[in-house]
Amino acid sequence: METLKHKAERAAFSVAIDGALKYVRKDREKAASNIIDLAEKFMGDTFTKEGYQKAREFVCNTDGKWMQYAFRLIDEIDPHVLKTTALNFGFEAFMNGTKTIREMRKIHKCNIPWLILMDPTSACNLHCTGCWAAEYGNKLNLSFEDMDRVVTQGKELGVYFYMLTGGEPLVRKKDVIRLCEKHNDVQFFAFTNGTLVDQAFCDDMKRVGNLMLGISLEGFNEVNDMRRGEGVFGKVMHAFDLLKQNGLIFGTSICYTRANIETIMSDEFLDMIIEKGCRYSLFFHYMPVGNNASPELLPTKEQRVYVMNRIREVRGWTGGKQLFCMDFQNDGEYVGGCIAGGRNYFHINSNGDCEPCVFIHYSGANIHECSVLEALKQPLFMKYYENQPFNKNHLRPCPMLENPEILQRMVKETGAKSTDLESLESAEHLCAKCEHYAEEWGECADKIWEEQTHKKLRYEHYKGVNN
Repeated sequence: METLKHKAERAAFSVAIDGALKYVRKDREKAASNIIDLAEKFMGDTFTKEGYQKAREFVCNTDGKWMQYAFRLIDEIDPHVLKTTALNFGFEAFMNGTKTIREMRKIHKCNIPWLILMDPTSACNLHCTGCWAAEYGNKLNLSFEDMDRVVTQGKELGVYFYMLTGGEPLVRKKDVIRLCEKHNDVQFFAFTNGTLVDQAFCDDMKRVGNLMLGISLEGFNEVNDMRRGEGVFGKVMHAFDLLKQNGLIFGTSICYTRANIETIMSDEFLDMIIEKGCRYSLFFHYMPVGNNASPELLPTKEQRVYVMNRIREVRGWTGGKQLFCMDFQNDGEYVGGCIAGGRNYFHINSNGDCEPCVFIHYSGANIHECSVLEALKQPLFMKYYENQPFNKNHLRPCPMLENPEILQRMVKETGAKSTDLESLESAEHLCAKCEHYAEEWGECADKIWEEQTHKKLRYEHYKGVNN
């Protein structure tokens, strides 16, 4: 009965999208408002009446920056890709998935994620400086059956969004597309270096409609190729051009370090990637993971404040740029702190180890030996569940980077083992590299947090929801 209800709701949403896209050229405001009406009907009291009303007011401002961004998507993205993304990312992940995972959290009394990140392979066609994937001695792979099982079990828990990384996931192009075909109600996202994108792959992406890309880029030609290899920047620009010409959804994945912040935050760089067709940029703070990591690449506290303010300026409701940005280290205040350990996501590496975070390589469960739900109930993940948020100041969210004593304690208490595929690293060794940074940033972050008193409410709100 529940399956039939779900199918009927998806069908109704599909019809509504068709109507909105058909009507959008006549009356864009009305078409968008109709989608909000449908969302309220389906989601009910998941969001407040005021929230739905603000959404309607937002879409009625057709001259606003973000509605203009939406209209560009409608005009420039392939119609099949656009509709499939709206169904899978909008209806399944945001609406149906959000409702289901909230119910599952109550039932199972553990973290149930909104997305799962997994590595199809540890293999990569590049050898980027500082990337742990480039140094793996043995090339490990999740089989298609492994990935299929993860997605199948994940959907039962309400998870309809899956990110693929590695290694280089497009080394496994055929299996990635096959996974998209089999689970055509799921949204997939691949982090890629972009060098394996060609017209044949673009054709496959258009056909399945449910795969987005995040292409790694560290700056312009010289800076990018110094790390990634000669000629890689040119190949990325070619991939951008192909993806844009084919009406596909893609953006950038950018790791910011002490060395590249000024470049990647510049108007010149951001305007370039927007012109090339990027719809979003996902920014990741450099993490000193691995025995051979370089802590000197950690941003200074002044640089981190600059990044935080600059990204908020770029993605502001007004001004800025038509580029959706996320800063996973500095946006903790919007999501209640750390999202790892299965709270909003967890990571499965190419060996099958279920890790709390893509940057925290410790585990007590392997997907070859347990189900997704059993992995979420492993002792280390339950420590995350019991201890989140790790700091009342959500500008200090991470149990490794900003609160290194906590990760050491959780690993010790649970007996979790290092799962680093290059060389095993103790939690003490990893966290020691973060202690000075955590102390310096802590003083700065606490001062900022105290000046933003309205955001303190999020801690109590989060504790009430989670526990």
